[in-house]
Amino acid sequence: MNSPSVDAPVVAPADAVMRGGELPRPSVGLGAAADHRRPRIAYVSYSTGQYDARTFRMARSAIAAGYDVTVYARWYPGLPVTEERGGYRLVRAPWDWRLAVPGLRGAARQRLARAMAGAPTTAAGGAGGEEPLALPGWTGRSVAGRFRRWRRIVRFFPLYPLGWAAALAERAEPADIWHGMWAGSLPALARLRRRHGGRTIYDSRDIYMESRDQADAGMPGKAILERLERHWAQAADRVMTVNASYADLLVRQLHVPPPIVVMNCPERWTPPSPRPNRIREALGLPLETAVVLYQGGLMSERGIEQAMEAILDVPGAVLCLMGFGRLSESLAVACSIPRYVGRVMLLPPVPPDELLEWTASADVSVMAIQPTSVNHLFTTPQKLFESLAAGVPVVASDLPGMAGLVRGAGVGLLCDPTSASAIAAAVREILTAPVEARERQRAHVLRVAHERFTWEGQSAALLDLYRDLL
Repeated sequence: MNSPSVDAPVVAPADAVMRGGELPRPSVGLGAAADHRRPRIAYVSYSTGQYDARTFRMARSAIAAGYDVTVYARWYPGLPVTEERGGYRLVRAPWDWRLAVPGLRGAARQRLARAMAGAPTTAAGGAGGEEPLALPGWTGRSVAGRFRRWRRIVRFFPLYPLGWAAALAERAEPADIWHGMWAGSLPALARLRRRHGGRTIYDSRDIYMESRDQADAGMPGKAILERLERHWAQAADRVMTVNASYADLLVRQLHVPPPIVVMNCPERWTPPSPRPNRIREALGLPLETAVVLYQGGLMSERGIEQAMEAILDVPGAVLCLMGFGRLSESLAVACSIPRYVGRVMLLPPVPPDELLEWTASADVSVMAIQPTSVNHLFTTPQKLFESLAAGVPVVASDLPGMAGLVRGAGVGLLCDPTSASAIAAAVREILTAPVEARERQRAHVLRVAHERFTWEGQSAALLDLYRDLL
C-alpha cells in the first residue's frame, strides 16, 4: 500500500459508478456522517495521492486537531476511485484535458465513466506520477516544432487542471477550507469555492512558471500562462510555500502578500539500532558495499545522469535510484549497459511510511539538482529533509536554496552538480572517512533534524492558518 500509517483501503462499491456517462461520486465517510459539526478540510492534491507525503502529514495533523478531512487526487487506470485511509477518505477524479473543452466533454465523460467502473478493489502501486508530470522535451526549432511544444505546454497547464477541476466538481463534497497543492490545483480551488463556498489556500511547492518547460515557454505565451496563475493565486485566500526564498519570489511573481512558509519536513524519527539494511537486502549487496541513494522523481535535470557517471569513480559503492517518473524505463535499460551493471541499480518507490527506514539504510544521499531554472536554484527538496530525518549525510548542489542549509548545519557536502567528478569527490570524502567519524556525522545529522527540521515544528504554523481562516 502506498500511504503512510493507513488502514487497508476500502474502495467505493460497484454501484457507486453511475450510469449514463456520469462520473462516479464518492460515498459519504463514516467520520463525516457521525459529526457534521467538525470543520471540514479538503486537500486538493494535484497528484495520484500515492506518494504525496506532505499532504498526508497535513491530513494527520488536521485530524489530530479535530478537523474532518478528505483528500482529492487524480485518478489513473489501475488505481481505486475511493479509499478509506487512517481517519480520512482519499477520492480520485480523472484529469482528462478534454473535460475542459465543451465540444469534447460528453464523449470524454462517457469513456471515463466506463474506465472508472472497472477500477480495482485494492490500492495499486506504480500507476502514474506523484508530482505534476513533466512534459516530454521538444528540441525542434521549426515553426511546427515550436507549435507542437506550445500545444503540449498548454494542455499541461491550464487544460489538464481545468479538466480535473470539472471532474472534481462532480465528486467533491462541501468543505470549510480547500487546501490546493501545486499550480495544477488552482482551477479546482476556484471552481470548488464557487460551487460550495469555503476558504482556499494555494500551496505553491515550487515556482511553477520558472520550472522546466514552463520557464522556456517563450513570449507571449509564457506571459499568458503567468497571468493565469497570478489571477487564480490572487483569488485564493492565502498562499503558502516551502521555504523563505520561494516566498520572496512568489510575492514578486504573483503579487500576493508574503506567503506562509511550512517546510517539507518529516515527523521526528529515530532509526532503530542496528540501523536498517533494506536497500542492500533488496539489491542483494554485501554489507561492505557502500550505498549512495538518489530517491524521488526519476526525471531529467535532477542530476541522475551526473550521479551515474560519478559513481563509476567511487570504488566499492553503488548508486541506488529509488523512485518513479518518465525516465523509469530508460533508466532500467541504462542499468543493463555493461559500464553501469553492478554500479547503478533501480528500485521502485516505497510507501511514504517506510521511506525513512529505506533511506536510513544508505550511506550517502545525493541530490545534484541542476541549475537549469530559477525553481531549481532555490529549491529545498523534500528528499533533503528526509535524508536528515534518517540521519544520512548528503551531497547536494551548491545552489542558493540548499547551500546555506547544508553548509550552516554541517549535514553534508556541496558540489558543482554539473560535474560528475565533483560529485564523485564529495561522495568519496564522506565514504572514506574513518568509521567512527562517519558514525559521529550520522549522529550529528540526526540531531540537527530533531532540533530544527521536524514536522512537529512546522505544523503549528499550518494549524494557526486554518484557525485564522475559520
